[in-house]
Amino acid sequence: MHTPFRLHTIVAAVGLAAASLLPVAHAQNIRIAMVIPTTGPLTQYGDMVKEGASTAVEMANAAGGIKGKQIELVAVDDACEPKQGPVAANRVINAKIGYVVGPVCSGASIAAAPIYNNEGVVVVTPSATSPALTDGKNYHYIFRTIGRDDQQGPSAAKFIINKAKPKKVAVVHDKQSYGQGIATSVRDDLKKAGINVVLFEGINAGDSDYSAVITKLKSNGVDFVYYGGYHPEMGLLLRQAAEQGLKVRMMGPEGVGNPEVNAIAGNAVEGMLVTLPADFAANPKNAAVVKAFQDKKRNPSGAFQLTSFAAVQSLLESIKAVGDNPAKVADHLHKASFDTALGTIGWNKQGDLKAFDFQVFEWHKDGSKTPAAK
Repeated sequence: MHTPFRLHTIVAAVGLAAASLLPVAHAQNIRIAMVIPTTGPLTQYGDMVKEGASTAVEMANAAGGIKGKQIELVAVDDACEPKQGPVAANRVINAKIGYVVGPVCSGASIAAAPIYNNEGVVVVTPSATSPALTDGKNYHYIFRTIGRDDQQGPSAAKFIINKAKPKKVAVVHDKQSYGQGIATSVRDDLKKAGINVVLFEGINAGDSDYSAVITKLKSNGVDFVYYGGYHPEMGLLLRQAAEQGLKVRMMGPEGVGNPEVNAIAGNAVEGMLVTLPADFAANPKNAAVVKAFQDKKRNPSGAFQLTSFAAVQSLLESIKAVGDNPAKVADHLHKASFDTALGTIGWNKQGDLKAFDFQVFEWHKDGSKTPAAK
């Protein structure tokens, strides 16, 4: 169990050592806010984003920063809660910070996005996958360095249809923006393919006993379960299903791909299927980036480390090109393409990546993952 760093006020997380040596230059640093959960049950996702953003900033500062200015990361907690999203946004705006990596969770991102957009703050989320963040919003300042649920959902459904080939599927979700959204996408694709979805059921995030839904799974003769949501609930579903003698394959989105699921599920986690961003850390072109992570004892192959790294890369490249001006940076992000740890990326008009590679992995009880064969 990791110990999350807890921040109750805005605290500079990176670059303080350099700033303390150069007090005059400190005010001229280029500041980027990381809006992440540093409290609540989803802090490990915040840690992933912090590792990626911190590594990118450290590498940029070591290379001289931007035109003599150092980059400074500022961590702001939103607990991954929709009601905290606007509060965090107002903290960023009051601190006069023009750039954000985050928010991490879709619900908090959706709640905060109109505030950032109206105030001209450039947001690049490395992890919020809900289409509702960008669809029909006409935002100019909101971007993401991860694919959408309607890209991830089809990847999961395609695997279920072509590889898992179940007879009776249950689709379960946590009733939240992210979980229910991706669960709906998977269910719809399965139905179109003629797969028998016998149950579409919501559970309450944060509950400790899911025996009622497990009983429903058993009584419906389900042989495959897709769960839309995060790792705490997935871990309990896996463990309690095993305890009740329900032997089914379970699959989830990148929100369940977290080492802490092992602590909750125990051995029942073995064989869990998860859609994740492709393992960009395995790309030889990222060798120097991977080494920078490893030198700091950070994990470059988690779900959001390299999407966060790429978010910072894109922001810094834009600031280099057009100056420290959020309006010009937003324009540049829309027009340009960027060579990042994810490969060459670019955005469409509404701030979504033009393409993104989700893959299916099999999770193991030792916390490792391997590409899923079936």
